[in-house]
Amino acid sequence: MSTQEIYNFKQINDHIITGGQPMEAQLRAAAAEGFETVINLATLDPRYALPDEAGLVRELGMGYIHIPVEWGNPQKSDFAAFEAAMRMAVTHKSLIHCAANYRVTAFYSLYAMKHLGWTAAQADALMAHVWKPGEYPIWDQFVAEVRAEIEDGR
Repeated sequence: MSTQEIYNFKQINDHIITGGQPMEAQLRAAAAEGFETVINLATLDPRYALPDEAGLVRELGMGYIHIPVEWGNPQKSDFAAFEAAMRMAVTHKSLIHCAANYRVTAFYSLYAMKHLGWTAAQADALMAHVWKPGEYPIWDQFVAEVRAEIEDGR
């Protein structure tokens, strides 16, 4: 099993991959592939989460950062925590996941616009990997608000 088999897998670059909830074997593959950090944006819903992902990740020698973003209520403070996690993980090979790669692609696209100089078109292309326009209005509004702040800051 490899990390490329993670649900909604997306490779951003040589150091960052994103996806939905990895299975235990996929986390073991991540460690074997040299990943150093796992960032989890999902809540610990037993329907989707592993029983002790944090413990497994640490047992495998990787760092673990958990930012539980409520699906129906994303907050700017969640995004700020993600930015802080990315600053810590910037030099590490990192796997960033949530339940299905929706939260991650939204947050990473915003992060890349703010910190990596991505255009809105580049951010939209990443999100289009899993999102359909208008599919989740609360997220459309959240992304639009944060994008407006990013663009105002430029």
